[in-house]
Amino acid sequence: MTHRHWKSVAAGLALGLFSALPEASAQTYAADVPASVETPGVVETERLGTLKFFDGMPDEETVKKVYDNIDFSRGVEAFLTGIPAASIYGLCRGMEQAGIPAHTVGISEDLLDARSLWLTAQSTTVYVVTCLDLKQGPVVMEVAPGLLGGVDDAFFRWDTDIGITGPDQGRGGRYLFLPPHYDGPVPKMGFHIVRTRTNMHWLFARAFVTEAGIEATVAGVKAQMKVYPLAQAKSPPEQAFVNYSGKQMNTIHANDVTFFDELNAVVQNEPADAFDPEIAGLFAAIGIKKGVPFEPDARMKKILSDAAAVGNATVRAITFRPRERDRFYFYPDRTWYTSFTGGSHQFLDKGARGLDDRAMFHYSATGITPAMASPQVGTGSVYAFTPHDATGAYLNGGKTYKVTLPSPVPINNFWSFVVYSTQHRSMLETDQRLAGLDSTLEDVKPNEDGSYTVWFGPKAPKGKEGNWVQTMPGKGFMVILRLYGPLEPWFDKSWKPGDMERVD
Repeated sequence: MTHRHWKSVAAGLALGLFSALPEASAQTYAADVPASVETPGVVETERLGTLKFFDGMPDEETVKKVYDNIDFSRGVEAFLTGIPAASIYGLCRGMEQAGIPAHTVGISEDLLDARSLWLTAQSTTVYVVTCLDLKQGPVVMEVAPGLLGGVDDAFFRWDTDIGITGPDQGRGGRYLFLPPHYDGPVPKMGFHIVRTRTNMHWLFARAFVTEAGIEATVAGVKAQMKVYPLAQAKSPPEQAFVNYSGKQMNTIHANDVTFFDELNAVVQNEPADAFDPEIAGLFAAIGIKKGVPFEPDARMKKILSDAAAVGNATVRAITFRPRERDRFYFYPDRTWYTSFTGGSHQFLDKGARGLDDRAMFHYSATGITPAMASPQVGTGSVYAFTPHDATGAYLNGGKTYKVTLPSPVPINNFWSFVVYSTQHRSMLETDQRLAGLDSTLEDVKPNEDGSYTVWFGPKAPKGKEGNWVQTMPGKGFMVILRLYGPLEPWFDKSWKPGDMERVD
């Protein structure tokens, strides 16, 4: 049947001219066709309404409905799947706009506060960050001693740990990052070699403050940290450092239709095989493909605008109302949960990738390493997250809550609480600079039995000022409990943190 004839038949169907097909004559060779194989002339669906077919072939109205639906559904899925890539893009773009371009090292010399938009950053730790650009060739990174961190690629996949949990084991060392498909010479000695799949990468590390103080910690990083192209190894340039404490900067990806422009920028900057073919195919299905201009027409712009809105709502539901019981650390008697359901930094559990886990983590956090997903006892760090009180209600910044950590808290290093905005997932904007506290602060006092009780609310309870984290009326908030160097009672669950208990 020609296209013209098909359009005539389709038009006839739409007008009800072919309400019934003529009786087919009996065939000599007739199959016994089950009803489940065939498609009726009219199918009623909840999602798309009435769908019509001429002997299994959809009419024009049905075709339009189906294509609009598949473009929309792929747009939603591209939003959820593309969050890791857009997040790295947002980080490196935001750093560059704040005067920290690739290979410049940023240090939060005076710690971070809510003026800087960073997904769930810690406010009581010195951060060391930089973006690596391998587009022009291999890059050397000389790591200072005493760091804890890792490097992730342009899809937020883990490249390597550096520092205490990395191959330099905290002693410092030189890392050589090789770009995709690199076949040039590689030094035989003196480097930890890291082969990569993408051009852009992001280093994030914590510099732990010793008794010598923050200034000595920062000076130590500056004395021994360098990032430069391998081509300049014989005479490295002077390393540039930027103190980004207090900077008003945004490192977070968009949540509206411009998200897809950010995703397209990543795809165009990376090799065609930087993403798995299924993921690259998903992006291509909505017009984002390597070497091809991303120019959606008016119809597709409207669909992608809706897809971004639904994608954003979806990941917020996943993040703030998870439905998987396995995500909760101590279900059903605690509200603390995690993105690492299977204990894998690749979000793998019994051979299946946790798509919701991946979306939730990268929507609310940055930096991915095995040391945070499944650390060894006494090393790395663990994270417990909640936007809920003990009853499961959302945390309300106008109310007062308390949480108790039983004694002894199972840590090698220290514990911390930080509060975050449920809008931008960065530190909550209040009049309290650190937006949190940790066990290293002098004003934080234990109870008589060695346990710690921490208070959250718009005003400090009388006599509890040192153990208080400020919240804001009219704003929700979420809390992350971090344990650095967690010990066995955390892993065997013989120790449990208290829930956020409302006290007013």
